[in-house]
Amino acid sequence: MKKTVFLPIFFLAFISCKQEKSDIIWSDEFNYTGLPDSSRWGYEVGYIRNRELQYYTYRRQENAVVKNGNLMLIGRKEPWEGFEYTSASINTEGKHYFQYGLIEARMKLPVGQGKWPAFWMMGKNRPQVGWPECGEIDIMEHINSTLILHGTAHWEDENRNHKSSGGQIPCDVREYHVYAVDWTPDSLVWLVDGRRYFGISIKDSVNSTHEFHQPFYILLNFAIGGSWPGNPDSTSVFPDTVFVDWVRVHKMK
Repeated sequence: MKKTVFLPIFFLAFISCKQEKSDIIWSDEFNYTGLPDSSRWGYEVGYIRNRELQYYTYRRQENAVVKNGNLMLIGRKEPWEGFEYTSASINTEGKHYFQYGLIEARMKLPVGQGKWPAFWMMGKNRPQVGWPECGEIDIMEHINSTLILHGTAHWEDENRNHKSSGGQIPCDVREYHVYAVDWTPDSLVWLVDGRRYFGISIKDSVNSTHEFHQPFYILLNFAIGGSWPGNPDSTSVFPDTVFVDWVRVHKMK
């Protein structure tokens, strides 16, 4: 989830977002109570990246809990392991990987200075090759109080340079929306509530996009502070919560 200036390369206005959905091949509807289902989700723990301020905790209901039909990722201002904030980052690494399909989640997001929730994907081979060679698909990112949504792809070119391409769209993230990426062998297309707002071509690994023809895993996290949003200030209210109604993966036809 590292950020750089977006490179508006090979933006494809002609890509259709009308890929037909097939059966759901994996999902979590969050229709249970307690910790996130351990058969579906694992955890990132500690300090991870991007000069963020939170400590990601492990199996702590104060930071990640399922109740009332939602997964709740809760950021708190509290001392923990030498950090000033706690939060949660869960993922399907080592449990479930996906290659192509429609990946979507229905979510309601917090706003405020220094808040950075995200729904994204990383290449299965990240432990072996590192970032950005593993590839990254940011299905949804939001920072601070601006009602602007971001979707981005990150990869490494043939000269081992980091490349990224992304789009954005106005969105009142304080309400529930469905955030999605439609991933095929030809393209990545970003959608909100079924509306396409950005796309790139990955056909035949054009522009060194071979990273996007391999399995990826899903992440959901609530970062606090960091290199992109900046730090919380006196206006930032904690605790605050990311609500996730469901996450679904549809097989590509």
